[in-house]
Amino acid sequence: MAGTGAPGPGGGRVRAGRGRGPPCSLSLPAAPEPLSPAGGAGEEAPEEDEDEAEAEDPERPAERAARAAGAAGGPGRGAAAAARGARSPGRAVTLRVLLKDALLEPGAGLLSIYYLGKKFLGDLQPDGRIVWQETGQVFNSPSAWATHCKKLVNPAKKSGCGWASVKYKGQKLDKYKAAWLRRHQLHVPTATADESPASEGEEEELLMEEDEEEVLAGVSAEDKSRRPPAAKGPSEPAHSEAAPPGKRAENKTRVPVRYCMLGSRDSARNPHTLVEVTSFAAINKFQPFNVAVSSNVLFLLDFHSHLTRSEVVGYLGGRWDINSQMLTVLRAFPCRSRLGDADTAATIEEEIYQSLLLRGLSLVGWYHSHPHSPALPSLQDIDAQMDYQLRLQGSSNGFQPCLALLCSPYYSGNPGPESKISPFWVMPPPEQRPSDYGIPMDVEMAYVQDSFLTNDILHEMMLLVEFYKGAPDLVRFQEPWTQEHTYLDKLKMSLASRTPKDQGLCHVLEQVCSVLKQGS
Repeated sequence: MAGTGAPGPGGGRVRAGRGRGPPCSLSLPAAPEPLSPAGGAGEEAPEEDEDEAEAEDPERPAERAARAAGAAGGPGRGAAAAARGARSPGRAVTLRVLLKDALLEPGAGLLSIYYLGKKFLGDLQPDGRIVWQETGQVFNSPSAWATHCKKLVNPAKKSGCGWASVKYKGQKLDKYKAAWLRRHQLHVPTATADESPASEGEEEELLMEEDEEEVLAGVSAEDKSRRPPAAKGPSEPAHSEAAPPGKRAENKTRVPVRYCMLGSRDSARNPHTLVEVTSFAAINKFQPFNVAVSSNVLFLLDFHSHLTRSEVVGYLGGRWDINSQMLTVLRAFPCRSRLGDADTAATIEEEIYQSLLLRGLSLVGWYHSHPHSPALPSLQDIDAQMDYQLRLQGSSNGFQPCLALLCSPYYSGNPGPESKISPFWVMPPPEQRPSDYGIPMDVEMAYVQDSFLTNDILHEMMLLVEFYKGAPDLVRFQEPWTQEHTYLDKLKMSLASRTPKDQGLCHVLEQVCSVLKQGS
């Protein structure tokens, strides 16, 4: 995205996108309720506490083995279960034990997790608990902290071995556990001399991730063999369009690439490279949330994107129902600010924040435009969206989606005058390939037709017209778009499919278009 920003909930400013800072980076001083942490500092998910109670109680493995022996239905299975319990002395080792034996020392920022390009820092307390520096949340064990952090980045992540994920002064914690076991002359399997082997669940997860990679590569290769070459069309420059006002841009072609062709990150690769989205069905997964978008959202987004030959950006307000897993997008909030105009950006941020509060809405995503390019994310868009998903998630224990919408109003490859608006979401790469780019996923969404065009939408349209009036990158709507239609005709035809059922305010819309024609 060019000069674009995205939601920064919980007071965090978001700075990302196409190598240039955003004209508007929403900074919420006190996020609406749905953006607040699900649990306050010091709280953990109940299942994490239960898991760690088992891990920290040296009596529990033997008890479980005894129960297994009694209920396994056979001496062989019971003996195997008992053997597994007998081989688990390391489960009694806790951070508190390692601190007591002087293998570790408490301190700030001594613990770290690096997962899929994201780094988390924690303070080791004298009592063996971990304080996550970013939120102040307290965790009773490495496993609890690691599971929480990994699920923020990758909601589908299963629980794994926290001792192998968390580092102390740059060294994996399981090395310190192994040293403690050797000191006390307890049995240490060969594999744990340097690091712990993957647990049964982790091994299964690694196999699943390998299968996922094969599916991704296989589907893409199959598509490549049967699809015709990608149609060539005008591409979008990194900055504003260089074409004369009101004329179609004739730019160097930028052909989208398939995700499977990217491989690991490469600093030499153009960050503006467009990437085709992948369907969840293609990788044998279900979309993790449902989406419903109001027609007024798409109407205002489309109008905003048509006004200028430069990219535009805005935020999405709505509601997240955790029970039905439904994300409803109810309002678009355009950013009426320019790159580098910090004063205007701050004013717009405050307006959007107050509008969210007034309507009882949460920040649920963002949008931006690719004026003359396909509605596909660039590599920088993918990285930005991955970052926004993590930021919008915040310190919540529950899953909170963040939706991205891309609008392409003037791309010559569009089938008609209607703009192409595409939603996308980014799935982390396979865990064993953390240096890969995130996977841009196509999101299915339901279209909800609003009954009427609200006054605040019309007011926002007039504010946008006023903001871009006289700008050098303003589209000249009286100029011809084709031999038969002007750019104003094109705008009206695109908006027609998103016009509410009640046409009572259409005369007001005509007034807006009249002002737009005069101003351009």
